[in-house]
Amino acid sequence: MKFSQLAIRSLYVLLFATLGYSCAVNPVTGKKEISFMSEEKELAMGKQYDPSIVASFGLYENEELQAFINEKGMEMAKISHRPHLPYEFKILDSPVINAFAVPGGYVYFTRGILAHFNNEAEFAGVLGHEIGHVTAKHAARSQTKQILGQVGFMAGMILSPAVREMAEPLSQGMQFLMLKNSRDHESESDKLGVEYSTAVGYDAHHMANFFNTLKRKQEDAGVSIPEFQSTHPDPGNRFNNVHAMAEATQAEKGGTYAVNRDKYLRMIDGLVYGEDPQQGYVEDDYFYHPGLTFKFPVPRGWKTANSPQQFQMADQAGKAMMVLLAGQAETAQAAAQAFNEKQQLKVINAQPTTVNGLKAYAQVAVPGTTQQQAQQQQQQQDIRILSYFIEYNGLMYQLHGVTETANYANLERTFLYTMQGFNVLRDPSKINRKPDRIKVVSVQRAGTLSSVLQSYGMPNDKMDELSLINGMQLNDQVKAGSLIKVVEYDFMNRGSAINTPANNRSNQQQPAPTFPSNTNTNQNTNTNTNTQPAPSSNQGGHLPPPPRTNTPSSTTTTPQAPVNPTPTGTKKLPGTVKKKN
Repeated sequence: MKFSQLAIRSLYVLLFATLGYSCAVNPVTGKKEISFMSEEKELAMGKQYDPSIVASFGLYENEELQAFINEKGMEMAKISHRPHLPYEFKILDSPVINAFAVPGGYVYFTRGILAHFNNEAEFAGVLGHEIGHVTAKHAARSQTKQILGQVGFMAGMILSPAVREMAEPLSQGMQFLMLKNSRDHESESDKLGVEYSTAVGYDAHHMANFFNTLKRKQEDAGVSIPEFQSTHPDPGNRFNNVHAMAEATQAEKGGTYAVNRDKYLRMIDGLVYGEDPQQGYVEDDYFYHPGLTFKFPVPRGWKTANSPQQFQMADQAGKAMMVLLAGQAETAQAAAQAFNEKQQLKVINAQPTTVNGLKAYAQVAVPGTTQQQAQQQQQQQDIRILSYFIEYNGLMYQLHGVTETANYANLERTFLYTMQGFNVLRDPSKINRKPDRIKVVSVQRAGTLSSVLQSYGMPNDKMDELSLINGMQLNDQVKAGSLIKVVEYDFMNRGSAINTPANNRSNQQQPAPTFPSNTNTNQNTNTNTNTQPAPSSNQGGHLPPPPRTNTPSSTTTTPQAPVNPTPTGTKKLPGTVKKKN
């Protein structure tokens, strides 16, 4: 019996050593746990992911806000359970309400969540929660629950498995690290958020109050909530639990705790709110990019998702998607060849062409036979990809349309409608768009929040949105002299009603960060670049209705020198970091 127990222990030791497991003391719980990830691996993982996160979302640069986040972050890190980690705190240029951390001490806040905080105490609670994920080693403890996969922004909308499979590499293999923390981990981080924010002098009750904002956001019709919210406990339950923890902690520690509402609100005065049009926007069934001065039509009713790296479109039926990418190449044909080699495509037909006077290269391709494992090849062969490579203003733009072969005849003209509609953006009214911004004002006369907002000329259809970002209800009383947020809407400055097509915008950024794929570009490629005629828009399918205020220019065969207007915004090559004051 003793020999058997010794043999079993020896087998466990051998197994752990073979698989790389180790036993370590968790710094938060103080208990010994089997660790799947060493601290060295955590640090390496953070250093690897951070550049990709920054490239995917871009940084929102505001010296005052960044200095505040650095100061509070380092102050809290010093009193945490792992003060020795090389913490970094960054603001991402995204309108989505999100905050997250990756192993190694990297903590990220979007400008979207900063716009919804109403005091420093709310910020401090969420900061403590995210630091808690790092100090409690949740990424290591739930390593087997992590999903590291290639997922495009619109991939979740695509019903066809074959299209989804092909759309992922066409979307540059964007990867999301879903840190699927268990509800126990989230509750533990809530507890640490209360502990850490209290330790640095903030009233943790306001961390609980922020959960009301999250709950209201979830309940708003048509609002997309990041995936990280669905893996967290219900905000309503967290409201009660965090209030109870804050009450107990403050009773134990004693003293007074800061909120700092006015100080925080003054810091976010002028913060960009919502989508930044200089990164591109959809209006009247067109995608406009003022910074890079181009436009193209979007099929009516298609869902869209915009990021610094790419622009994606998907039809409501989930049968097809299109993606716009940008990069550099010597010629359009060279860009096509490189793309085919990387994606291992077999070209059916291809030829040089022009798109509104711009040099271009068009092709139709299918996946090569060596792209996937044998069991996936038949599925991949059912896909057809129409691509246009367009040279403009020093960049190479790629538009790819993906659908099943059976649906291609019905969708080809829709793809061509967008791709052949790519053109130079010259309209100053489209180029000179400004982002909406938070404006902090001092209330002149007491009244309900609704009456106060009306006194500042806020639109009636924005009242619910404005009450949400203020963390109040419209019938709440507001005292004279108190600070509230209003929004400087660009459409009001232009003197026209807001005009964003219904069901044509999508803010579907994932709560977790994106990472580049490990695509093997050395795999075999099977291409056939014969010069059969490029796809013709006279073949089967339906042409979507033309835009309400614009009509796409037809493809021309006589090259014309493009006019390169000078935009007022900042040009941004997808994948680079956008700087902003």
